[in-house]
Amino acid sequence: MRILLIFARRYPWQSLFMLVALLLAGIVEGFGLAALLPLLALASGEDAFGGKGAAIKRAVTQAFHYVGLSPSMGTLLIVVLATIILKSALVTFANKRVGCMVARVTTDLRLALLRALLVTRWEYFVRQRVGRLANAFSSEANSVSSAFIGGVRMAALAVQTIVSAGIALLVSWKATIAALTGGMLLLLTLRRLVRRARTAGGRQTEAANRLISRLTDSFLSIKPLKSMAREYLADVVLVRETTRLNRAVEKQIFAKETLRGFQEPGLTALLLLGLYVALVHWQMQLSDLLILVLLLARVLSQLGKIQLQYQDMSAYEAAYWSFQNTLDEAEAERETTLGIKTPSFTRAIRVDGVTFAYGDSPVLRNASFSFPAGSFTAIVGPSGVGKTTVVDLVIGLLRPQQGEVYIDALPLAEIDVRSWRRMIGYVPQETLLLHDTVFINVTLGDRGLGEQDVEHALRAAGAWEFVAELPEGMHAIVGERGSRLSGGQRQRIAIARALVHKPKLLILDEATTALDPATEASICATLRELRGQLTILAISHQAAILEAADRAYRLQDGVATLVAERSEVRLPSEEGAAAHG
Repeated sequence: MRILLIFARRYPWQSLFMLVALLLAGIVEGFGLAALLPLLALASGEDAFGGKGAAIKRAVTQAFHYVGLSPSMGTLLIVVLATIILKSALVTFANKRVGCMVARVTTDLRLALLRALLVTRWEYFVRQRVGRLANAFSSEANSVSSAFIGGVRMAALAVQTIVSAGIALLVSWKATIAALTGGMLLLLTLRRLVRRARTAGGRQTEAANRLISRLTDSFLSIKPLKSMAREYLADVVLVRETTRLNRAVEKQIFAKETLRGFQEPGLTALLLLGLYVALVHWQMQLSDLLILVLLLARVLSQLGKIQLQYQDMSAYEAAYWSFQNTLDEAEAERETTLGIKTPSFTRAIRVDGVTFAYGDSPVLRNASFSFPAGSFTAIVGPSGVGKTTVVDLVIGLLRPQQGEVYIDALPLAEIDVRSWRRMIGYVPQETLLLHDTVFINVTLGDRGLGEQDVEHALRAAGAWEFVAELPEGMHAIVGERGSRLSGGQRQRIAIARALVHKPKLLILDEATTALDPATEASICATLRELRGQLTILAISHQAAILEAADRAYRLQDGVATLVAERSEVRLPSEEGAAAHG
């Protein structure tokens, strides 16, 4: 029930409107059921004010006289029909509110997770499995809405049960209490099946997380697997995880259907026992007996449905706590930025005495080096020495344990890191293109960028020639992960993406590693043409980058050593600023 209370507090007005509609529907239905008593008495020729339900019959008759109507059989039939129609209208309104709330719950949860993930610290994000986050965003969010629906249906059934039980108590309190006691004892006896469903729901959530994570990993590596005829390895893993998920689903279904199977005969037996006692021992009037049987049948049936809905809600509730755990983790890992100053970057980026380690594994030890504005600087060295770490420190994704990174004379700790990142164009080693047009891949959906901006960026990246030859030009689809383009073409599109917002600093993180020598040389030539227009920082272990750069540092054993330096190039518009600096 906690999940229902949580969402009621989160959406108080929507919950209130829904609850009021359900209460009104219950009251209207109750009056319609009460009107059946005098109607049945008139139809059977019994005393209209006698029997066990005399009090209800008098109350209904007085209500009719109060509004100026005669409680005739025709009038009673019309009123009963009107209450059914009105109750249906109120329930329909309540169901619409439920539908709107379910859609909003799912959307709000997804947006909350998305926004939390986008502002987490980089160290947290890289530790997460993409499949787990994808499963939380899609499957778990849907399961949460199913749990919410189950809770709302429980509330609706509870209102109907209370109304029906209240009228039944006025007809015969002894029979009603006996039926309620028997029904509750039966439900308590079957509560173990509810616990099994909850356990199965938790296992189902865990199994789905593992399956989606494995599935994501397998699809991302499907090309090398197929190339080596080893796709069967993915099949083995996915079959195992799918089997685990299937077992959890089977257990949940078994618990649900077993509960349903035991409920029906048990509740029917209780109803028949009550009917026997009413006929033999209490000698009730036929009208009273008929309405009592109707009411108790509804009460017992609704109690059974409440337990079934509770079982469903319990099974899906595990998904909510799993989702909430992922959301809480992400929110706790929010990136903190203390700086408020806006950098200008007219002189240089300076890494001064920086020490950084991942846990107990040191990467940089009192390292110092600089990247002059307008120059093309390369950081070279073998894999694993910390070249990417340097880039992450410059971007502000990581913070040094000792030392500082300076943008001109401003420490990065004092800078508004988002304003600094807006000055950066970034090209990663793995070129990730969307299954969309060249235009969208360059702009990433930024509505402030038009075709002229894209063409300018494509020309600067040396990509305009081949893009213009595509059947639809910059509006041609590039395929899944850019599969319709060559490796060099994909990389040039990625460079154009980094250039389209006119950055001051272009960072290439092993961007030419996977390219053939001729393509790499061509891209290095393009980068040489860009030097002076902006600052370029490239990390690589390729000789071509080293030859193209104005200066190069070799990173080894946590220390940066200057290994090459040519004439430095300043931005033409900043010669004066640098001189005055």
